[in-house]
Amino acid sequence: MGYLNNAVVTVDAILTDKGRELLARGDGSFRITQFGLSDDEIDYSLYNPTHASGSAFYGQALENMPVLEAFPVTTQNLRYKLVTLPRGTGKMPVLDIGFTQITLKQGASLAITPQTLNYLGANQVFESNGYTAVIADIRTMSTFTGTGIQTAASTNLNQTTTLGTNVSKTVVGTSLNLTATTINTLFGTQTELNTTIQIVGRDSGARITVPIKIVKTNI
Repeated sequence: MGYLNNAVVTVDAILTDKGRELLARGDGSFRITQFGLSDDEIDYSLYNPTHASGSAFYGQALENMPVLEAFPVTTQNLRYKLVTLPRGTGKMPVLDIGFTQITLKQGASLAITPQTLNYLGANQVFESNGYTAVIADIRTMSTFTGTGIQTAASTNLNQTTTLGTNVSKTVVGTSLNLTATTINTLFGTQTELNTTIQIVGRDSGARITVPIKIVKTNI
């Protein structure tokens, strides 16, 4: 990771980890269909409407902030994506899944039904296009599925798992179903496995990342 020269306009685009996985398959499943923009580096509290030199300098501190190169680690990059919302929106939509962290015993199951807060003038809504969920390490789950969205693209995504070690899986749905692995050998000498689940509203762009812990119970 490094810094870009913010004195010139630079477009620094890279593939996500998921994109790299699909590219590595070599089976034609890799297709670029969307991109994301963010401003993670910007601290808007530095905007100064009382700058002594006038309005042309209100955003000087923001414009001089260092800009990071793009990098594919989703937990550290693109955490604050730019989204399009209706004019007059007073609050940013946020996701609520009822958990700030998830702990499952081996073989235990959990159903997650995300809700979007502060969206379309409602306190709580379920987005009509559902939610995209990415689990960072699919080996920690024996099942990970999305339900409620019946399109060819979502069905194919929900049935596809990337092969290999320490790989992610993406599903789409209005509800998500997880079952923790029962395979002891994954734990090695440890008593727990750790991963994360990232959920993104397909309409609002709101997102949440929650840590998951799998506790070994089969000895």
